[in-house]
Amino acid sequence: MNLAIADAFSGTPNHLKLTTRLLAELGNVHSKLRATTQRNGSAVIVYAGGEVDACNERIWWHLLDEAAAAVTAPGPLVIDTSSLDFMGCCAFSALADKVTSCRDRGIDVRLVSSQPVVPRLIEACGLRHLLAVHPTVDSALSVSHDETAV
Repeated sequence: MNLAIADAFSGTPNHLKLTTRLLAELGNVHSKLRATTQRNGSAVIVYAGGEVDACNERIWWHLLDEAAAAVTAPGPLVIDTSSLDFMGCCAFSALADKVTSCRDRGIDVRLVSSQPVVPRLIEACGLRHLLAVHPTVDSALSVSHDETAV
């Protein structure tokens, strides 16, 4: 069973329930993207694994949309990509778009990655002014809203 589906039905109160449509997309046997979502106070955390590429770009967008919609401002949307093996350009484009739309709602988007290549890609894509990369979810959650304002 896909990790997202297992967590969504586990009954754990901190897990954010995804829509049936998104669960079906993540649970598709051909999907290379895995994800779980968790609420932490007013924050929402997305734990992503597998790959984000052109084949599942639409699923990635839906995941980010649903997670962002569940955040209560001024809580952050934290996206942990540490378990992603591959992030195509489309993944970074979606993140940049989500940062912009979330800012309009008073929500910070915080990226987490333990992979050294991710901050370099953020810089190369010209997204450093939009998206800081944190080494852990705890460090991303500990940053105040004022510290992340660009």
